[in-house]
Amino acid sequence: MSAKIIDGKQIAADIREELKAEVASLKEKGIVPGLGVILVGDDPASQSYVSAKEKACENIGIYSDDNRLPADTTEEELLALVNRMNDDPKINGILVQLPLPKHINESAVLLAVNPDKDVDGFHPMSVGKMMIGEETFLPCTPHGVVQMLIRSGVETSGAHVVVVGRSNIVGKPVANMLLQKKEGANATVTLCHTRTKDLGYHTRQADIIIAASGWPNTVTADMVKESAVVIDVGVNRVEDASRERGYRLVGDVDFDAVKEKASMITPVPGGVGPMTITMLLYNTVVSAKRANDID
Repeated sequence: MSAKIIDGKQIAADIREELKAEVASLKEKGIVPGLGVILVGDDPASQSYVSAKEKACENIGIYSDDNRLPADTTEEELLALVNRMNDDPKINGILVQLPLPKHINESAVLLAVNPDKDVDGFHPMSVGKMMIGEETFLPCTPHGVVQMLIRSGVETSGAHVVVVGRSNIVGKPVANMLLQKKEGANATVTLCHTRTKDLGYHTRQADIIIAASGWPNTVTADMVKESAVVIDVGVNRVEDASRERGYRLVGDVDFDAVKEKASMITPVPGGVGPMTITMLLYNTVVSAKRANDID
């Protein structure tokens, strides 16, 4: 029997409707949540992503301050813009789209963002608070994964979760979130990576697999136990002459084979992807409420 598909589009849509109602309530109090967006250069993927974020802000009523800068923008100019947004009371969240051009120090820019406006959850202060379980902005993709598990009724307490991938953006934070003593967590977590010996040995023990390796078919059917839940964070382009664009998008999981063994699985596209922007909006609304002492 094929796995139940975890519909990221629908879960994201549900959360956005909840946020739309919250934003409307805030506006009645004279509060308009604001997101400052900075894009440097003309990377097509980044442009597409930022455009989607701008549209999402408009959809739920968030003010968006969009700044698209040329690729030759200096680090000093970028830092000046970040500092302006730090001081702007209309801006509750700051998003610096990565990657930045090579002549700009990404760490210096991320450190310059006021942690109170770090809606991406990348500032070291945010990361440190997340590690020790204090309230903070959680990075959007891992937060989206946890929300998908919660809203799909997946029991994480006491479950064995195997995370495949140790990036600072997904692997490490999602492993840490699921370790916390709280709802949607309390799991036993194994974190695997490129140097893990016999990856399948670990994944076959998992009740929940979170694949975030960045490589197609990292997780195959023989690596998954019956009725496991599989969350595929990967987005990879593979050549496909039958498609108009000459390629198709696939995840890190061999979806067609694994869905015959798993109890639940996320598709690519339409799984984790829509959750990332949604949780960015969520963090921005939370930031606006905190700035105005609203629970």
